[in-house]
Amino acid sequence: MRDVTAVQQLAARARIAARHLAGLTRERKDQALHAMADRLISRQTEIIAANARDVAAATAAGTPTGTVDRLTLTESRVADLGAALRHLAALPDPIGEVTRGWTCPNGLRIREVRVPLGVIGMIYEARPNVTVDAAGLCLKSGNAALLRGSSSALATNEALVAVMREALTDCGIPADAVALVVGDGHDAVGQLMRERGLVDVLIPRGGASLIARIVSESRVPVIETGVGNCHVYVDQQVDLDQAVAIVVNAKAQRPSVCNAAETLLIHAAVIDQAGPVLMSALAAAGVCIHGDERIRPFALAAGARFEPVTDEDWAAEYYSLDLAVGVVDSLTAAIDHIARWGTGHTEAILTTSLPAAEQFIAGVDAAAIMVNASTRFTDGGEFGFGAEIGISTQRLHARGPMGLTELTTSTFIVQGEGHVRA
Repeated sequence: MRDVTAVQQLAARARIAARHLAGLTRERKDQALHAMADRLISRQTEIIAANARDVAAATAAGTPTGTVDRLTLTESRVADLGAALRHLAALPDPIGEVTRGWTCPNGLRIREVRVPLGVIGMIYEARPNVTVDAAGLCLKSGNAALLRGSSSALATNEALVAVMREALTDCGIPADAVALVVGDGHDAVGQLMRERGLVDVLIPRGGASLIARIVSESRVPVIETGVGNCHVYVDQQVDLDQAVAIVVNAKAQRPSVCNAAETLLIHAAVIDQAGPVLMSALAAAGVCIHGDERIRPFALAAGARFEPVTDEDWAAEYYSLDLAVGVVDSLTAAIDHIARWGTGHTEAILTTSLPAAEQFIAGVDAAAIMVNASTRFTDGGEFGFGAEIGISTQRLHARGPMGLTELTTSTFIVQGEGHVRA
């Protein structure tokens, strides 16, 4: 019961802080973002020490290497967190932006302006970068942030949030603009999901089970960030050198993230040419191939680790150096495969044919579609949004990487001169 009361109190204080944030100028918010970045760098020793305790506990518990990688902070990663906050400070402030305006025939002047959502709750797994990214994005967009990370990152998140709250206080901004929700997982998360009226929206980031629970049980509106079962399709008309570079990057550059490729589909017309070079490149990168019978001889000839593909493989988000690989007889077959197994995150086509690219774009339903580019580009930073708070795979209220604009709603301002309605 103590956790329930604590969450209610935390949400109530965040609501008060959100009202303060809504009236801040861009200069005040940017000053705070720079102060947070400075404090993260100056206190990186204690942050990394706290993170080391989490990483040691996770490793001892047999946590998968991909998850441990996402949990781990190094000096360079802390520097990246600070740089992301500074980049946010350089971006335009969305609050107060007039998205449209007009004058009615009766002389009323109407304009629609962006305003903050209010209090945003984040529920996420072992991703300390989310703690900083969410805090920065919420601050810049005038929202208070209630952060609920996983217990496996508790020491790290406590250190990060303490440092950022100190920076806010130094800038004259309520520390409760950024708060960490702690306590027993089920009770605390359950209460956060019930705080409709104090919390305006919840954004879950993590595995399928976490997202499904929040979406199905929350009384607070949810923006769903989906699982990333991302596909790369190699068309029959393709630049093979380009394709090899993209496929290896999409899978192996950082396999533990949601925009890494999990399935490779190759058109049967180019399998004799593409199979050997793609399998050799993936084998060299240490990728285990979960392949169908038509890709097996190429994978074995390349010396790749090989396992027969299963339905579980086609559906998997591996977070590791594993890749489901299959041969398809047509572009239509590739689109059908993606429709069955995809999660609506990111899908890519590698082709030199404009008609093929256009057919793929029209036929695939995803938040992001790549043409001759790695799936790894589905990212708020790469899109120029600054840090992202998540990648939405739903259609309302946002889709794709969610930056500052996606953390706003609108207010209609109506100005008259004594107007009354007849």
